[in-house]
Amino acid sequence: MSLSQAQKKAFRSIGHHLNPVVTVSENGISDGLLAELERALDDHELVKIKLAIAERDDRALVLDQLVVQSGAERVQAIGKMALLYRHNPKANPKLSNIKRFEGHHGRH
Repeated sequence: MSLSQAQKKAFRSIGHHLNPVVTVSENGISDGLLAELERALDDHELVKIKLAIAERDDRALVLDQLVVQSGAERVQAIGKMALLYRHNPKANPKLSNIKRFEGHHGRH
């Protein structure tokens, strides 16, 4: 499922206020990190991750791997921050960054 430009724009504005829930270091992607990302995507749907990796090309490769392994969609990647989204129809409205946002701002 591909996000529309309007959705991406809305998600970017939500993501702007989020703190990173997962940090990927130079050590790369571990099973623990993937499990953490899985949990975060299940709970929040839209998550910010920090790529604490010096080389830009390495960051891009790691981000691509995360997207593939998590089945999430990349919403945005700027510098060392990236936003990933994965729809969860059963997400808890109190935890989901998308549902919380829609609740505050009404549906468009």
